[in-house]
Amino acid sequence: MHAYRTQTCADLTAADVGKTVRLSGWVHRVRDHGGILFIDLRDTYGVTQLLCDPDSDAFADVEKVRAEWCIRIDGEVKARDPQLVNPKLPTGEIEVFVREIEVLGAAKELPLQVFGDQEYPEETRLKYRYLDLRREAMQKNMTLRSNVVRSMRQRMWDQGFREFQTPIITASSPEGARDFLVPSRLHPGKFYALPQAPQQFKQLIMVSGYDKYFQIAPCFRDEDPRADRSPTDFYQLDLEMSFVEQQDVFDMIQPVIGGIFEEFGGGRKVDQTWEQISYRDAALWYGTDKPDLRNPIKMQVVSEHFAGSGFAIFAKLLEQDGTEVRAIPAPGGGSRKFCDRMNAFAQQQGLPGMGYIFWRDQGEGMEAAGPLAKNIGPERTEAIRQQLGLNVGDAAFFLGGKPEAFEGVAGRARTVIGEELNLTDKDRFAFAWIVDFPIYARDEETGKIDFEHNPFSMPQGGMEALQGDPLDVLGFQYDLACNGYELVSGAIRNHKPEIMFKAFEIAGYGKEEVEKRFGGMVNAFQYGAPPHGGCAAGIDRIVMLLADEANIREVIMFPMNQRAEDLMMGAPSEPMNEQLRELRLRVLPPEA
Repeated sequence: MHAYRTQTCADLTAADVGKTVRLSGWVHRVRDHGGILFIDLRDTYGVTQLLCDPDSDAFADVEKVRAEWCIRIDGEVKARDPQLVNPKLPTGEIEVFVREIEVLGAAKELPLQVFGDQEYPEETRLKYRYLDLRREAMQKNMTLRSNVVRSMRQRMWDQGFREFQTPIITASSPEGARDFLVPSRLHPGKFYALPQAPQQFKQLIMVSGYDKYFQIAPCFRDEDPRADRSPTDFYQLDLEMSFVEQQDVFDMIQPVIGGIFEEFGGGRKVDQTWEQISYRDAALWYGTDKPDLRNPIKMQVVSEHFAGSGFAIFAKLLEQDGTEVRAIPAPGGGSRKFCDRMNAFAQQQGLPGMGYIFWRDQGEGMEAAGPLAKNIGPERTEAIRQQLGLNVGDAAFFLGGKPEAFEGVAGRARTVIGEELNLTDKDRFAFAWIVDFPIYARDEETGKIDFEHNPFSMPQGGMEALQGDPLDVLGFQYDLACNGYELVSGAIRNHKPEIMFKAFEIAGYGKEEVEKRFGGMVNAFQYGAPPHGGCAAGIDRIVMLLADEANIREVIMFPMNQRAEDLMMGAPSEPMNEQLRELRLRVLPPEA
């Protein structure tokens, strides 16, 4: 007989009745029913019920075991009484009478319970993550994650991609976030960096003649944490292709990502048509570049109805350059109570409020109500209603000013309206490609032109596009949004050195600086670089959506906390003096 088990805790059925078996696992819970002890024994595969009474030589030892002790038992498989069969368990028809027990690992008093659905502070869960990971919900999430990664790999191989690994220790590179620097012992005063992404290496793989590359890649960024983002490291499905245009990348990745959501989405609908929305339209219609299309609300510009109107706030606002008024339609939101609630929401977001109009039936016809309706008059309110396609029982909310100042609040208001009015289809995964990102933006304070998005993207129109107004230059860059999250980001790359130098020159980076920062890639592009492009999909975020979790730490096995601390391992920690001397480093005391 095997030293620890002949079966797992999910294997035994009625066909095994009468057999002598050996099982190992954790004590999930212990129940004492009038001198008969019942133990639910758990391993990663399932649960088997054990029982023991004073007739067993092991009874005295079984009495001592407590929750989460790791044990090995020998026993006899017995059929449960028909009325005690548990149809929810694969092993629900049987139980094992314990004849012998060995304690493999006793457990101290538990800081958190594995059995049950108790809520614990996140700090406790992360400090004792190895116990937290034993819980059923976490076991499901980690199994889901593993299965998703396996399926991703297979789908990529099926499309003719090969998996290659890129370096973990490399040079610092501006990718939009802070690097984690690694001091060099052999080169005092110099530092490596952990890669924010395999961006340059995967492009170099294309230059090296490998047509299709992918990798389940670890990425490291010293970022401020959010619920949907890890503050230190994350994993992505990273890929690159040669001799492709933007649509080729879309056509390749859709069956991979869509297939993953169909396979692991639990029966939820997965959109088959993924529309392409320009970055500017996404900001206008949804107030964000990662829209949740499950919500049907689409915002519209209604400035013409307020210009020169009796509503002085908007009328005067529209006399200034670059301002506009936008409406958020709210089908079914036509009550003063709901409108007041949304106005309060806007105030919580730091705005003075949100204007509104709602339409009600007064018996003799439809009436527009609310402060705005009184100020602008019936003709303008009717024109607004017709433009927005609204009817009795509906409402509209209005925000004005420079779009960049209110777009974020408008987007959040749209989300709240969709949820409160039950307009958002929760049983669906809705995808959209966001395209035509601007390459440059002007800093409002300094007036300086800098990169708005990925500096390695090919400008639409090539060199010719860079001769005009930089703020009009769009890139072959794209994101895939799903249910309000960015899942994929990518671009067709700028593979021509002369276009790259010009693109960086516009943003204030001279040729010498570009060669210093990106010398490896720029040099390689002078030796026959193919047109190429690709993207990267965030694995943690994909699994978070599939698991229906709101916090990304629920799908990462050993995450950091909100302060980028590993409470279990004690990281970050202070280095020893010997380490600092060897690296010729000195640590300055923190600023007061």
